[in-house]
Amino acid sequence: MTAPPSPALPAKPTVVISPEPRRNHEIFSPQVWAELTTAFDVVDLQGRPDELDQHLAQAFAIVGQPDLPASRLDSAPGLKAILNVEGNFYPNVDYPRCFERGIHVLGCGPVYAVPVAEFALGLALDLARGISRQDRAFRAGRESYVGADNADAITLTGARIGVIGFGNLGRALLPLLTPFRATVRAYDPWLPDGVLAQAGAIPTGLDEVLSTSDVVFVLATVTADSEHLIGARELALLADGARLVLVSRAAVVDFEALLEHVGAGRIQAAVDVWPDEPMPADYPGRGLEGLVLSPHRAGGIPSAFLEIGRLVVDDLTLIARGLPPVRMQAAARELVGRYRNRPVATPKD
Repeated sequence: MTAPPSPALPAKPTVVISPEPRRNHEIFSPQVWAELTTAFDVVDLQGRPDELDQHLAQAFAIVGQPDLPASRLDSAPGLKAILNVEGNFYPNVDYPRCFERGIHVLGCGPVYAVPVAEFALGLALDLARGISRQDRAFRAGRESYVGADNADAITLTGARIGVIGFGNLGRALLPLLTPFRATVRAYDPWLPDGVLAQAGAIPTGLDEVLSTSDVVFVLATVTADSEHLIGARELALLADGARLVLVSRAAVVDFEALLEHVGAGRIQAAVDVWPDEPMPADYPGRGLEGLVLSPHRAGGIPSAFLEIGRLVVDDLTLIARGLPPVRMQAAARELVGRYRNRPVATPKD
């Protein structure tokens, strides 16, 4: 009697990778890449993004942030997930069509939360104590010893701190502030007061956060509602001598008004994100002593990039098993269409 033929093993799901501006070696360690290619049929389009359409019909998942209008999505009948590895949900995807079809849209933003929060704390300490200012003075032979240039110095310990925006960054920053025994007020119109209070912050309106804080962290994402959320009127609410740290999105702050207040010596600020990147060589902010400048480097560190690959493989594995993803950030149906994110300038190899 002839034995029945063995059932065919199911084909490995096809994962199409088009990672620009990231590079595969940045986000996948050799071990994680081996896991990915063992479990999935990987089509690597790094450096060849124009070939995406040739592989959509077989795609189970797309890793990257290519343009995905409805026409492209409809060319991928088996698509189950889009995994953004840059960090922002761009308006180049037909999100309603994704939700209609049940396609998971995931982002890697959470990997940057701790690095950016640590960097923001470092900027705040710099502003509080004039660290980089005195470094510049020392190098130029203008240093002031002991307490001669400490007239405007403050401590974060016991300070009044304001947090604007309480997403991934705000949640990562708050535990770092605990040792300073500071009073932390937070404003986030997308969250109920109970979420802020449970995290240890005092839920507060925007004007009160600005007017009662020694140090303000601007951590809000940019939406149609939050562009220039911190404008001339809001900056005028800051007390003389207040410090402002901006590490989320440049469009949240009116930069012209910010430079006026810093240039007048009324407040100090530290900025890691800019309206245009790279900024022009003749940008007037480069010469302001009360402005600490950082070229959008708070989150882009090797360990964060490599964590992206780990999250991608973990969630792809779950989705392939018919389970929901749990590592990456899911695009919210109610919010993703309101973001006004732009691509971040990235150095090329």
